[in-house]
Amino acid sequence: MAEQSTYVPPQVWTPPASSGGTFANINRPVAGPTHEQELPVGKHPFQLYSLATPNGVKVTIMLEELLAAGHSGAEYDAWLIRINEGTQFSSGFVEVNPNSKIPALLDRSGDTPVRVFESGSILMHLAEKFGAFLPKEGAARAETLNWLFWQMGSAPFVGGGFGHFYAYAPEKFQYPIDRYAMETKRQLDVLDRQLAEHRYVAGDEYTIADMAIWPWYGGLVLGQLYDAAEFLSVHEYKHIKRWADEIAARPAVIRGRKVNRSFGPEQDQVHERHSAADLD
Repeated sequence: MAEQSTYVPPQVWTPPASSGGTFANINRPVAGPTHEQELPVGKHPFQLYSLATPNGVKVTIMLEELLAAGHSGAEYDAWLIRINEGTQFSSGFVEVNPNSKIPALLDRSGDTPVRVFESGSILMHLAEKFGAFLPKEGAARAETLNWLFWQMGSAPFVGGGFGHFYAYAPEKFQYPIDRYAMETKRQLDVLDRQLAEHRYVAGDEYTIADMAIWPWYGGLVLGQLYDAAEFLSVHEYKHIKRWADEIAARPAVIRGRKVNRSFGPEQDQVHERHSAADLD
């Protein structure tokens, strides 16, 4: 039975004193820094400021895959950004990403540092810089980018939609959970049909599309996201499960998942990464 609505939107919206929910203490309707604080800088060409959420894991997997493939120039320092404490609103972080979202990357490999923000942009930047995990031309490149941007456009329905109302909202309401569960399952079906015909998301090669999609949809099917595996009947998506298991077994993925992790089993947490030894 659907809930009876008692909320009547005012003519002009004003922010509530508290929005409730897991991230209520950092929700605000304006951008910009809340405090002055410089970001730390290490010795490596790439400085990553992140947290091991699905979006953050995309980038640490990519960096670890590049290193595993022999691209020594991809060495990086990874600094933990505790988003529940508002570190992403520091003046230093806002300089790297004015949108105050993780992950954010500072590429210091050239004469002038280059800021790169939004996880898809970071994956493309690294892929093109090292000529890896992104086909250089033609249909294969287009297909990889199709799926990369499919993930970028679709995942907010999974995270900000389903995940928020199912796992993080202060109260559970049927309408938003039904709405976003239906869309999440539709997206899972899109991906399952694709993987029924291809080993990897964009074809026969492992690409940044897999790195972008796996932390979200692979995580759901492997029961690692929102404790929602049973609720979403993820056992129905056997092709995603086959793919998710294969990606999860890659050594670089195992390593990348640990970086900037501050939750879960202690042995899987590497708050900061400054050398390969930090993961050994």
